[in-house]
Amino acid sequence: MPEERANLVTMRGNPVTLVGHEVKPGDSAPDFTLHSMPGVPVGLHDLEGKVKVFNVVVSVDTPVCDVQTKKFNEEAANLGGDVEILTISMDLPFALKRYCAAEGIDRVKTVSDYMDASFGENYGVLIKENRLLARSIFVVDKDDKVKDVEIVPEIASEPDYDAAISAVRAAL
Repeated sequence: MPEERANLVTMRGNPVTLVGHEVKPGDSAPDFTLHSMPGVPVGLHDLEGKVKVFNVVVSVDTPVCDVQTKKFNEEAANLGGDVEILTISMDLPFALKRYCAAEGIDRVKTVSDYMDASFGENYGVLIKENRLLARSIFVVDKDDKVKDVEIVPEIASEPDYDAAISAVRAAL
């Protein structure tokens, strides 16, 4: 049975339980299987040799997640080809495709953990109460070592973008 961690995160002030092992800087990045359109699986091995940003959002159709996704889409232009940014949610792949087309998201890849929540469990950000993902950012270097982790304490709040971008630049 996966580990459960309570009282680390709130959703609109209400505590939620995170399922999965806590990932910390210095850890080897766990593998996962995510899905993009048209249902193509994406795993850690598909990002080999890149600095990776796992930009985890609750749903791209909510205001803070929209801002967060757009911020990383803008930042991607300044980070170069050695950086791969994935925006990860439980949204269905077709909803992610629609969102990207409507909002001009073209530099980050939006991928879904809806099938088996392998990212959520492996990175310890799956919310037990509603099977969504807690707002978080993971920066992983080219050798698949975790360099920076932020799990935002209140899901309705934005992450520390500057800290994540600094960690990316340090990993390049």
